[in-house]
Amino acid sequence: MSTPTSDRIIFFGTDAFSVPTLVRLLAENWPIVAVVTKPDSRTGRGQQLTAPAVKRLALAASIPVFQPEGKLADISADLGALRPTAGIVVAYGKIIPAAIRDLFPKGLINIHASLLPAYRGASPIEAAILHGDAVTGVTLMQIEAGLDTGPTYDAA
Repeated sequence: MSTPTSDRIIFFGTDAFSVPTLVRLLAENWPIVAVVTKPDSRTGRGQQLTAPAVKRLALAASIPVFQPEGKLADISADLGALRPTAGIVVAYGKIIPAAIRDLFPKGLINIHASLLPAYRGASPIEAAILHGDAVTGVTLMQIEAGLDTGPTYDAA
């Protein structure tokens, strides 16, 4: 599969759910110019400082990683300097502010783990399980100001 070489993609993700998407994009040589993820956090009984799964993958692939401690908008100049054309968001866990959304002429695509409009928000898989859904899926959607409210491209 050929990829558009003029695109410059920034990937937003944090937990293990987002890793397979980044793996696939890298395997198909999509031009990922940076990864944005949450800061490292303390986990487990020993409260060891642990990097998000996406950060570990990005560093292994020599991709720059941004982990804003404060507001995401605080890194808008740094991301803008990369001249991104599009962004992909998978289980990032934070709302993307306008200062960041406006950096992407082709927009931001969110891969959301439910068949929208069902289960908007941060825990769609858990919500589907709790509701006993026999069928669920994934929705590709354009990110806009509201939470999981943009137009959808596909749901399967």
